[in-house]
Amino acid sequence: MTARTRHPRARARGFTLIEVLVALTILAVALTAAMRAMGSMVESSASLQQRMLAEFSAENHLATLRLSRTWPEPGTRGYDCPQGGVALWCEESVSGTPNPSFRRVEVAVYPSAGNKSVRLAWLVTLVPNETRNVL
Repeated sequence: MTARTRHPRARARGFTLIEVLVALTILAVALTAAMRAMGSMVESSASLQQRMLAEFSAENHLATLRLSRTWPEPGTRGYDCPQGGVALWCEESVSGTPNPSFRRVEVAVYPSAGNKSVRLAWLVTLVPNETRNVL
């Protein structure tokens, strides 16, 4: 008999319970990190979409103002400005400029009339007084 065949119990091959538990712990930590990253990306995507729609709404209002060729009255006005199925609140502020032939128009877009702590978009333009035919 050789030295190898004398030992009736051959050494078992495989993983111990401790090794399996360590591997499962590492896998759980990695999957948790992946889920957090995915959640963060979904939240960022939703926020970006809402800001993009808010900017579209502000641009639409300024384009309508320019195309209507009206001379806006100074002051601040608020109105609903939904875009893409998202309810938004816009505020238009019209003020004078050093040149009396122009008015400054600002449009700020918020998620709602009651939530003005987060401004989603803010655009500013100058509107010429085309009713006087100065240009």
